[in-house]
Amino acid sequence: MPASAHDPIYLDHAATTPIREEVLEAMTPFLGRRFGNPSSTHRWGREARAALDGARERLARTIGAKTDEICFTSGGTEADNMAVLGIWRAMQKKGRPACVSTPIEHKAVLGAVHQVEAEGGEVRMLSVSGDGSVDVASARGVLRDDVAVCSMMWVNNETGVIQPVAEVSRLAKEAGAIFHTDAVQAFGKVEIDASRQQFDVLSLSGHKICAPKGIGALFIRRGTPIDPLMHGGSQDRGRRPGTENVAAAVGLARAAELIVAERGHENERLRRLRDELERAILERVPDAVVHGRNSARAPHILSISVPGTDSESLLMALDLKGVAASGGSACQSGSVSGSHVLKAMRVRPDLAGAVVRMSLGCLTTDDCVRRVTEVFPALVAKARSMAGSAAS
Repeated sequence: MPASAHDPIYLDHAATTPIREEVLEAMTPFLGRRFGNPSSTHRWGREARAALDGARERLARTIGAKTDEICFTSGGTEADNMAVLGIWRAMQKKGRPACVSTPIEHKAVLGAVHQVEAEGGEVRMLSVSGDGSVDVASARGVLRDDVAVCSMMWVNNETGVIQPVAEVSRLAKEAGAIFHTDAVQAFGKVEIDASRQQFDVLSLSGHKICAPKGIGALFIRRGTPIDPLMHGGSQDRGRRPGTENVAAAVGLARAAELIVAERGHENERLRRLRDELERAILERVPDAVVHGRNSARAPHILSISVPGTDSESLLMALDLKGVAASGGSACQSGSVSGSHVLKAMRVRPDLAGAVVRMSLGCLTTDDCVRRVTEVFPALVAKARSMAGSAAS
């Protein structure tokens, strides 16, 4: 059925995505009669164990990993914390007290990095260009033989800028450090192959790829030292104790298979839509600023600032027109401190306070883009008028 002109438009796929029907169908048996605990030895337990092992194997295959290199988590935040803190705690015992990261990471990584510092570690930050890309040259100066872990995201969740993972991971390996990448926004958007690429640890999140919330995964390359965050049972080789979420793991594996299989044509579709949205907005609002425009970007994120407006007013106006977008990362919605990503990029404060992130995905159509570009200029004009009235 064609979309109605009054149907709401969802442009916040970087915040979360709907569960696909195929994913829900794969999960449903394990939410009902196939409810066993994978650690139990009876038939219900064996059935659950087989499903969990199958999900682990299928997810591993989507990123070129071995089955025992996949650790299921409660989501991207736990995966990031487990990577940064778990590796640092293991490696600092071996005389490597330093941690390297970037100022544009998701708060899950930055929070873990701050905890490293609170536990006595030394934190070093890489530099970021005005176009939102990490400066590889800055890594050469800080990746020394005392570094335990270097953590750098693959695709920035606010700007969509693709970070130089290959170059920085190589430098980290040369220094003997463990390299972690937060691939929450990258999975399904860039090629990820653990059999060829040099990352040691990689974080994934289910609800960014049409799997349920509350499930994620951490790829941990064989032989990587990592201390568990939690203690208790022996599940997952002691790396992550606790009864596993079988239904969600099955859903994550199915979603991963689908997004990898569809990556080529879906990325082409999203890039076309994103570019048209960007072109049409800049044509109608020529002084708007696209963040990261001169860097390589993933196809699904458009971060744009409109001088003379503010994020809150524009987002509220869009919402009243049935358009859902965000002011940046969903985890800091409502924050008065502004985007730490744009601050690291040295974006002017007035532009940083006027940013709107539109992120495209499975619910985005040509009609969505057309309707947004039709209403956006009028909303900008109204927001500017209100700002001018307030100033006078």
